[in-house]
Amino acid sequence: MWSNPRVPYQFARDRASLPALDGKKMIVHVVMNIEYWPFDRPMPRGIIPAPHGAAPAPPDVPNYAWVEYGMRCGMPRIMDMLAARDIPASAFINAQVADVYPSLMAAVVDANWELVGHGWFQQSLKAVEDERDVIRRSLDRLAEVQGDRPRAWLGCGLGETFDTPDILKEEGIEFLHDWALDDLPVWMKTSNGPLVGLPYTFELNDVPVYAIQNGSTDEYLKRVEATVQVYEAEIARTGQPRIITLALHPHIIGVPHIAHYFEEALDLLKARDDTVFVTSSQMGDWFVSADATGGADVMSLGKVAE
Repeated sequence: MWSNPRVPYQFARDRASLPALDGKKMIVHVVMNIEYWPFDRPMPRGIIPAPHGAAPAPPDVPNYAWVEYGMRCGMPRIMDMLAARDIPASAFINAQVADVYPSLMAAVVDANWELVGHGWFQQSLKAVEDERDVIRRSLDRLAEVQGDRPRAWLGCGLGETFDTPDILKEEGIEFLHDWALDDLPVWMKTSNGPLVGLPYTFELNDVPVYAIQNGSTDEYLKRVEATVQVYEAEIARTGQPRIITLALHPHIIGVPHIAHYFEEALDLLKARDDTVFVTSSQMGDWFVSADATGGADVMSLGKVAE
């Protein structure tokens, strides 16, 4: 009996050894979640509650402005930091950003960031009437922007129905970040064949760190430092690579007092001689080649969902 219908359980230290990526075993993936929160809808999240605890009806000006600041000021601030260090990034991006914020989308494309599907606007697939239409429309719109359909996906809020991975695989997605359950990529079962589950993060994600857990200004830097120390010891002991995902949102990581310490975290990672920075599909391609099983074993799982 499998506790997980998509990914078979395995003790991390029992995994087959994977080779280094370009000779580096500390693999860093910088992710910017770029989202459109419609002005005439309830905000997906807020920085301040409404007076008297009442749920704010649209327009929710303060919480809309919180996010809009990130799109206006946070994005160029972080993009400049990454460009100055020649660090690649993945844009986990709502497809409607291309229409609502066209100059921002153009800047992301010009920076050669990888576009990863992240819904049409910031709405969970659990809440849509036709998830296949949302997935297909999102991928098609991003293909119009960058010339090729995205190869990877992260659901809004990591939201899925029982059918989502099957639909994504059928629509050509090769890599899925929703299942944040391992330090390394894993094979996932779908009704349309194996899919690669790529790491994501909650612990180095600026939303939990600052918007939920109310971390101190330097909390992100401290977590990166501690993560590197633990991974460094594990790599030395096992020889197995480790992946560090930096999950960012421009309205959080891009405010000046947090961006200051994020920049220090980038310098800490950039200064190491065992670190390589990758985008989503670069990581996925490395794993598929290094693993060399094609995900055959995962298809022996029982039924995907009842």
